[in-house]
Amino acid sequence: MIQVRKAGERGRAVYDWLDTRFTFSFDQYYDPRYMGFRTLRVINDDRVAAAAGFPMHGHRDMEIVTYMLDGSLAHEDSMGNREIIRSGEVQRMTAGRGVRHSEFNPSPTEAARLLQIWILPRARGLEPSYDQKLFAAGEKQDKLRLIVSGDGRDGSLQIHQDAQIYASLLSPGREVDHPLAPGRHAWLQVARGAAALNGFVLQEGDGAAVSEEQTLSIRGVEPAEFLLFDLN
Repeated sequence: MIQVRKAGERGRAVYDWLDTRFTFSFDQYYDPRYMGFRTLRVINDDRVAAAAGFPMHGHRDMEIVTYMLDGSLAHEDSMGNREIIRSGEVQRMTAGRGVRHSEFNPSPTEAARLLQIWILPRARGLEPSYDQKLFAAGEKQDKLRLIVSGDGRDGSLQIHQDAQIYASLLSPGREVDHPLAPGRHAWLQVARGAAALNGFVLQEGDGAAVSEEQTLSIRGVEPAEFLLFDLN
């Protein structure tokens, strides 16, 4: 079973420094049909204006993943981390029992774009922690590259949940397959371009919830960049 979530149906908030789309209910956007999917709670498509950003704010009991699409963000947090997250890099932060952080676009002229992802952890009150890593384009080109997992295998960033995130850059006409184990579910989020999932064509910003499918076959329609979530 595949249920498509069209880009134009997502929530949206526009400020002078931020233009963001909400796949699931978030902040002042509420849709009882879209409160998350399995342990996946948030996918926000954020466009941050030049020389602007998120002020210091707090989180707890959440696994937070940032996937940078364009530009960069300067990150600072209450754990003492001060980092720059650049296009192609992935950031992983366990909020656990509580962490504060800020994200600022350091470019004076160029906007930044990212997918902000929240996944529910397997336990509350965890020790806060941070990590980030570059996954080069060649690692994702016409293949599924594991970037986040519950066990940190294959050089992926490790989170405290039985969830896997794969990233791919898919050329038109090329296809990648992903087997879905019994009892597992998936979410596909197209960040750029267009791809067909088991015959359903998804455009930029579209997502799809997948259950009771044995195999996911994803074919490039246009040059596409997407994330695939394998969830319990």
